Amino acid sequence: MPTVPHLHSTARKPPVSRLALRYGNDLDAPIHSMLGLGVLVDTLAGFGVSPAVLFEGTGIAPAALSDPEARISHRQKIALFANVHRLSPEPAIGLIAGRRQRISDFGVFGYAVLSSATLGDAVSFGMQHLRLAGPVLEKSFRIEGEQAVFEGHDVIDLGPLLPLATEFWFSSIHALMSHALERPDNEGGVLLLPYPAPAHAARYEELLHCRVQFDAGVLQWRFDAALLDLPLPNANPITAEASASFCARMLERIDGEPQLVKTIKEACLNSLAQLPRAEQMAEQLHLSTRTLHRRLVDAGTSYQQIIDGLRERLAIEFLERTDLSVQEIAERSGYSDVSNFRKAFRKWTGLTPAHFRDRERTR
Repeated sequence: MPTVPHLHSTARKPPVSRLALRYGNDLDAPIHSMLGLGVLVDTLAGFGVSPAVLFEGTGIAPAALSDPEARISHRQKIALFANVHRLSPEPAIGLIAGRRQRISDFGVFGYAVLSSATLGDAVSFGMQHLRLAGPVLEKSFRIEGEQAVFEGHDVIDLGPLLPLATEFWFSSIHALMSHALERPDNEGGVLLLPYPAPAHAARYEELLHCRVQFDAGVLQWRFDAALLDLPLPNANPITAEASASFCARMLERIDGEPQLVKTIKEACLNSLAQLPRAEQMAEQLHLSTRTLHRRLVDAGTSYQQIIDGLRERLAIEFLERTDLSVQEIAERSGYSDVSNFRKAFRKWTGLTPAHFRDRERTR
C-alpha cells in the first residue's frame, strides 16, 4: 500500500492542516494555477454566464485560463467561487462541472495520475502535488483499516460557499478516479458532509454514485481501500516519471522551496510518532547521508532545521486547535521526553506550552 499524507484528528477546532503547516496561509500569494477551472467556466457559459462576467471583481483576467504560467491567489479563487455561487442558475453547478472534468483539464498533473501504476500510486502522487490543482479547501488522505479516506479541512471560513466548494472538489476527484480506472460510473463508498441537505441533495447520489450523509460533522469520502491496489489501464512508467518530474519543477516555481525540502517534510509528516534520523531519511531517499546534507546546505538549510521547524509549527497547531495534553503534544511533535519538549518550546516562543495555550484562548 502506498504511503499517503494523513493526519491525527483529536480536535477541538478543525483538525490540524498538514498542507497549512507546509505552505502557510498567505491568502494573497499568487500560488494557485488555473488547472481544473476551465470546466467550471465552460459549464457556466452553457448557462449564459460569460467568462468576463464570471471573473468580474476577482482580479483574474479571462485570458489566464489558457496561460499555463498564470497564477492566482487563494483569495482570488474564493472570489471566483463566490461569483459562481451568485450567478449560477443551476444549484448543482459544482457537481455538474466537476463530473465533466477531463484528464486534459488538469494538464501534466492529470497525465501523471493517469499513467501511474496503481490507483494507490495515483492518489499518493495527487496528494503530494495537490497544490498544482489549486484547492480551495485543505485536503488530506489516509487509510483507516479497510477504508480509504479523502478529507477536507477549512483553512478559512467558507460560509455559504462550503457546499459549492465541496461539490466541485468531490465530483472532480470522482471524475479523475473514473478516468484513471476507465470506469465511467465508478461506484462505492460513502460521502459524509458537515452541512444540511440542500434543495438539490438528490443530485449528489445521481452524479457521484455513492451514498451521501448530510450533517455528519466531517467532510469525508470513504471507500474500499482495496481499490488502491488496482492496476491502472494506462499505466506507463516513462510517462509517469516524466510527468512527475515536470510537476515537481512546477511546485518549485510555485512554492519557492526546493523539492528535496518538501519531500523531507512530507516524509516527516507521515511518521510523526518517530521522526526519522538523517541517516534513515537518506536511505529512504536513496541518497548517502553525506549527499543529503550537502544538498540541504546548497538549499540554504539543514536537516535539523527542517525537523525543528516542523516540530515548532506542529506543537503550536496542536496547542491552539486541540485539547491534547502537553505530554500527548510532545509525543506527536516527535519528543519522547516532555521536559525536553518544554525547553524547546520555551526557546521557540519564550513561553511554556501551558502559558502559550492560555494566552491564545483568552485572545
